[in-house]
Amino acid sequence: MNVHEHQAKALLSEYGIPVPRGQAAFSVDEAVMAAKELSGPVYVVKAQIHAGGRGKAGGVKVVRSLEEVSEVATEILGKKLVTHQTGPEGRVVRCLYVEDGCNVVNELYLSILVDRGTSRITIIASSEGGMDIEEVAATQPEKILSLAIDPATGLQPYHMRRLCGVLGLTGGTAKQMPHFIHGIFVAFTSLDASLIEINPLVVTKDGNLLALDAKM
Repeated sequence: MNVHEHQAKALLSEYGIPVPRGQAAFSVDEAVMAAKELSGPVYVVKAQIHAGGRGKAGGVKVVRSLEEVSEVATEILGKKLVTHQTGPEGRVVRCLYVEDGCNVVNELYLSILVDRGTSRITIIASSEGGMDIEEVAATQPEKILSLAIDPATGLQPYHMRRLCGVLGLTGGTAKQMPHFIHGIFVAFTSLDASLIEINPLVVTKDGNLLALDAKM
């Protein structure tokens, strides 16, 4: 079962994973009401479909007023988005997610899955966030780290050091990684997930880690 981004973020937040504040909306009026509950003045309006590549297809918009929220919601709701994952038939947008904007300094990639080859939970990380991981694997494979977790020992400090190294995290941002990874790991096992993908995982201007997108 796939879940939408807003559902995945709600689940991740229960495990201590930092996500931007946001609300789902099924109409233009609900989108505006959702924005009013946020801090603003920058909002992100996102189409909720079970497919990646929404931004390139026009399904993710950054706006700076409630009026723009209304305009963009009107534009996206009911629209058919065609991405590399939907196929030519596309997907009709029936739900939006309106969330706070943030000051992004760096975009990273992080996912956790079950490696069918080793039957182990594996963490995949890359400094090239915001891109399709398949594209990174094809063009810059050296920038992808794959960490298989031994079920007998679980997460270890050296896992965190390797992750921070490949992601280029230092100082206070690096100190957040153990809490972040532990939360993702516990969520993955507790929810019996087969995949949790955060792309992008961002570093904000304040040096904080934030799950800006979530696929589960």
